Amino acid sequence: MSDDSSGAGDPGRVLRSIRAARGWTLAEVRDLTGLSISTLSKLENGKIGLTYDKLMKLGKALKVDMAQLLGQNYKASEEAPRLVSGRRVVTRRGEERAVDTKSYEYVLYAADLLNRSLHPMLLEVKARSMEEFGDFTRHAGEEFTYVLEGAVDFHTELYAPTRLNVGDTVYFDAGMGHAYIAAAPGACRILSVCTNILDV
Repeated sequence: MSDDSSGAGDPGRVLRSIRAARGWTLAEVRDLTGLSISTLSKLENGKIGLTYDKLMKLGKALKVDMAQLLGQNYKASEEAPRLVSGRRVVTRRGEERAVDTKSYEYVLYAADLLNRSLHPMLLEVKARSMEEFGDFTRHAGEEFTYVLEGAVDFHTELYAPTRLNVGDTVYFDAGMGHAYIAAAPGACRILSVCTNILDV
């Protein structure tokens, strides 16, 4: 079988292709990624795989999308362009993943898709006071919210509360403590899209 220099689906071969294109040594890649020369050498030679967190670190340091490292062709260039991953997930009505908490009832979409950049969800806001809500929520990334039904009071740790009615939106730094409080009788529902949901 001939050697595929594109490195499709093989992080080690992608790394080797990047190094060749940019004229980097293993020591230079070590300095960028924090991975040892031994680990990088074994990876390039197909002797080891990498954990998810190390793959993320490698992709971020080299400015290569992780989809390219794991399953897409990498075209070597100085800029290491992001290629189309071709991912698509359809969530049929009734196939959503529901999560119920004291403050929100979440309906999650595309929940089975790993390594995604966006986290879309439908929330029914249940808490009707900050006392009932408890501590602010905060997480890495940014968040966009659209009010679908009812009204919510949007609380943050840096701004005075503001009322959001149907059709109103808010886009904000989600590392800032925040909370949605139901502010109308009946159901209060919002559509929220986050760029990250890991706690900070």
